[in-house]
Amino acid sequence: MSAAVRVFVPRDSAALAVGADEVAAALQAEAARRGLSIEIVRNGSRGLFWLETLVEVATPAGRVAYGPVMPEDVPSLLDAGLLSGGAHPLHQGLTEAIPFLARQERLSFRRMGVTDPLSLADYEALEGWAGLRAALALDGATIVQQVLDSGLRGRGGAAFPTGIKWKTVLAAEASQKYIACNADEGDSGSYADRMVMEGDPYMLIEGMVIAGLAVGATRGYVYIRSEYPQAIAVMNEAIARATAAGFLGENVCGSGRAFTLEVRKGAGSYVCGEETAMLESLEGKRGVVRAKPPLPAIEGLFGKPTVINNVLSFAAVPLVLSRGPAFYRDYGVGRSRGTLPFQLAGNIKQGGLVEKAFGLSLRELLIDFGGGTASGRPIKAVQVGGPLGSYLPESQWDLPLDYEAYAAAGAVLGHGGIVVHDDTADMAKLARYAMEFCAIESCGKCTPCRIGSTRGVEVIDRIRGNQNREQQVTLLRDLCDTMTHGSLCAMGGMTPFPVLSALNHYPQDFGLAESEAAKP
Repeated sequence: MSAAVRVFVPRDSAALAVGADEVAAALQAEAARRGLSIEIVRNGSRGLFWLETLVEVATPAGRVAYGPVMPEDVPSLLDAGLLSGGAHPLHQGLTEAIPFLARQERLSFRRMGVTDPLSLADYEALEGWAGLRAALALDGATIVQQVLDSGLRGRGGAAFPTGIKWKTVLAAEASQKYIACNADEGDSGSYADRMVMEGDPYMLIEGMVIAGLAVGATRGYVYIRSEYPQAIAVMNEAIARATAAGFLGENVCGSGRAFTLEVRKGAGSYVCGEETAMLESLEGKRGVVRAKPPLPAIEGLFGKPTVINNVLSFAAVPLVLSRGPAFYRDYGVGRSRGTLPFQLAGNIKQGGLVEKAFGLSLRELLIDFGGGTASGRPIKAVQVGGPLGSYLPESQWDLPLDYEAYAAAGAVLGHGGIVVHDDTADMAKLARYAMEFCAIESCGKCTPCRIGSTRGVEVIDRIRGNQNREQQVTLLRDLCDTMTHGSLCAMGGMTPFPVLSALNHYPQDFGLAESEAAKP
């Protein structure tokens, strides 16, 4: 009897949303009806979302891709020789040779879509736990120094050096320290955290265990928003399997050192993506921003020293330890080292995840990877860095994508989320949405954010309604200045970014001549 042919069907939320379960069921039923022997592997997503459901078949030449596959395509695919990589209108060739994938520099996402996310054997076969084993041979200070030397900066948006944060917690004296992973991925157009948790969860677990070894923490929490039920389920199962296998628990890998991990579900408040609001929520309180100081690295969760990083920051750590800090640092430009998983979304022809070293341009992402808009119309504006990021016009698309270059242009890279709008977008309406979003999601603790955003909506409505437009533009700028400099956290402090960039770059959408909008 010949061996079963391995067929890969993603189990990622994006694939499930377009019918991956139904495709898997159809493949299983049709193969059985024809007497064909197949083994269906539910892998993570490759991040080529316009091709989901992306079905792959293992052949002697490598994995061959087909997509987007619907359940009704299954009979014709089998007729065409799917199980041997046969030709079909949905045939995409060898997966690794698809240009969108072949041009990437996948470090953190190198296993994404390749493995069964919950298979410990798959993970270990592709360098899994190598970073942890290396860390177990080092003392905390040496681990921290390696992270410092790698140049890794927090991938959650603030870009604070990860090693500095760890060094502060290592130096703090306390009977208990914690590791907290901020997986409250609430930015529009962002999904890299979700992909890690659903598609390569052991990588996040390994990064958090290494952080615990580095600073002397024995307990960790992964804070995941309730809108990610699949990620929560996968992480819980991965933690259970890693614990049973000895990678978590009271005796990590037989070292005599302890690290336990739990998932905590957030209720979906955007402001809980801010680290101190997340700590409040983890402690069972309402998610409200804390004033700083003290820093969470000194007084964090339950008043104890706490390392807080986001998913992508922890996910980068195992590779730093397994291949050395110089390997990671050799990617990138300037002070932006390593890679960033950019997430293409909105009105884009080829939406998906692109992991590249810092330094490429937005134009390369939009055109070379994204293929332009899905509507076929010209791109008008691109919002980079989530709902609090600036809108960039075409004149800024050739800036290198690194933290300093974007800061100099009044923009942010944030979490790498990129949302594309074509030339039908009304930028005054989008500016109003930014203020309204802040008004709805504000925790209410500080006045500039709570009241400023509500007044901002009213002022933009008066501008759009041509009621004393010139005076209202001046008032809007004053209001944004107050929010920027008077808010407790980035929620109020960064809401002016999309508002002012829309006003400055697209004054005609506010009913203004260019010279009027350019006034400071």
